[in-house]
Amino acid sequence: MNIQHNIEQKLLAHFQPAHLQVINESFMHNVPAGSESHFKVVLVTTKFTGERLINRHRAVNAVLKEELAQHIHALALHTYTHDEWHHLYGEIPDSPKCLGGMKQHA
Repeated sequence: MNIQHNIEQKLLAHFQPAHLQVINESFMHNVPAGSESHFKVVLVTTKFTGERLINRHRAVNAVLKEELAQHIHALALHTYTHDEWHHLYGEIPDSPKCLGGMKQHA
């Protein structure tokens, strides 16, 4: 099963984006090699015009409800209109470093 591919196909079909990136960031976390559990999605579509951020995220979560329920542990969403994307010059924020699973020393 390729979770990343499923995410891409569902988002492409539902949002018809001008830009889509689905980045598997699982390697940055304390998970087995080859895991598909942590993703960053960058989605630019006219369907977000006039929509508040919470509604954009709800729409993406609804499309990916099966993957969220069964496979995805973390999903970072960066949802933009064409104008917002243009003003960002295509720059997306870096994901924070994972602190989970790391032992703290006294």
